[in-house]
Amino acid sequence: MSDFASTEQRLAVTCRRYPDFPRRPGVLVRLIKHIHMLLNDEANALLKPYGVNHPEYNLLMMLYGSASGTMSPSELADATGEKSANITRLTNELTDQGLISRNASADDRRKVELSLTPKGLALIESFLPDICGLLVRQGRHLAVAEQVQLEKLLKKFLSGLAD
Repeated sequence: MSDFASTEQRLAVTCRRYPDFPRRPGVLVRLIKHIHMLLNDEANALLKPYGVNHPEYNLLMMLYGSASGTMSPSELADATGEKSANITRLTNELTDQGLISRNASADDRRKVELSLTPKGLALIESFLPDICGLLVRQGRHLAVAEQVQLEKLLKKFLSGLAD
């Protein structure tokens, strides 16, 4: 948290220089940025031995969690928060690794559907125990009630951004 202390000092200077600067939202945004960076770094370190990175993991997990087992590239982009150009790059890499496949939709042959291959499913099931352990460690400093409260607050924050 020492890194964030210096961020708070810079925000204090900014507020002194520009009194109308909204300190609390500024702190929240910076905290979220720091959390994102640390979560991404931890996930990348854990996933490296499995041959995938955090953005690839996110795509794989969206497909794994899909009731139908398939998603279009645009659905994946929405679910992961990735830009469409990055989805194309990521899905190309995952296809080249044999972890996902591209198929024409049965309903509309112009539409592409992405799905996990047996190799992709096996990879997910091999790293899920480690991912579960990581998630438990990452949330260990918050009681269950605090996790529920934080989830509600973050959803409220997110919905405010979508307005």
